Amino acid sequence: QVQLVESGGGLVQVGGSLRLSCAASGRTFSSYKMAWFRQAPGKEREFVATITGNGGNTAYADSVKGRFTISRDNARGTAYLQMNSLKPEDTAVYYCATGPNVVYYRTTPRAYDYWGQGTQVTVSS
Repeated sequence: QVQLVESGGGLVQVGGSLRLSCAASGRTFSSYKMAWFRQAPGKEREFVATITGNGGNTAYADSVKGRFTISRDNARGTAYLQMNSLKPEDTAVYYCATGPNVVYYRTTPRAYDYWGQGTQVTVSS
């Protein structure tokens, strides 16, 4: 059974940084792409970033490009989201997800078959 466990969320001031982690288990980690999505209260879940199984290709939402960095450590079975220059509009529950290692629809939830429970990120002004 595949399990994803996020950690690293919390409260941070505007302009601060956080690093989220997503520990995966249950299947060969390096064979699947990983992604981060987020959902703010009253809004739909939105794509943040994704990375291929070998880490060689990434994609970002325009709203986080240049501020967030997705990475993975296949030896540890863990994906990361480094978030810098945080803004109040980054406040949301952040979810990691994993799916087949293809690029089709990779910015949409339908491309992912397992999800974590989410971790809250709050950016205060």
